Amino acid sequence: MKIVERHRYKDKEIFETRTLKFRPFEYKDIDLVMYMIAENLTPDMVSKKYREENAGNPMFGHCYHSSQALYYLMNTDVLEQMSAIDYHDEAHWWLRDKNTHEVFDITADQYYSVNQEPPYPGKKTPWYGWKQRPHQRTLNLMVKVLGDRLIEDTVTTPELVGSLDSFL
Repeated sequence: MKIVERHRYKDKEIFETRTLKFRPFEYKDIDLVMYMIAENLTPDMVSKKYREENAGNPMFGHCYHSSQALYYLMNTDVLEQMSAIDYHDEAHWWLRDKNTHEVFDITADQYYSVNQEPPYPGKKTPWYGWKQRPHQRTLNLMVKVLGDRLIEDTVTTPELVGSLDSFL
């Protein structure tokens, strides 16, 4: 079982935690998981500023949350997050095997479909956001892909946890 948590903060204090508990996929199945992620990408997952281009290029705008989902869904520690600036002057994200340097880019077709090349090799880059936490879009995508591998998807608050402790 694997656990991925996303805390929400107010004044640097946690006020809510979303927790996914699931059975991760084995590394040997990474191509299947990449396909499953791609099949579950929808336009509503794309930031508003990318929606117009996404309408004609369905992989555009999905690189971050699809790469982050793949990173968390796999039962391995050899994947590292990579990014580089592309021809749009935007960051593009993908994963790389830190041992073999094999590239795992779910949304590479956003480049090939418009006769461009992905901006490899790039550099190892920490996830966006405070404390490198997974994005909500990432967690929502993971839930879609996991299906019956999802054990639990819960949201708790410190007050609720304290209340449950006193109840038990």
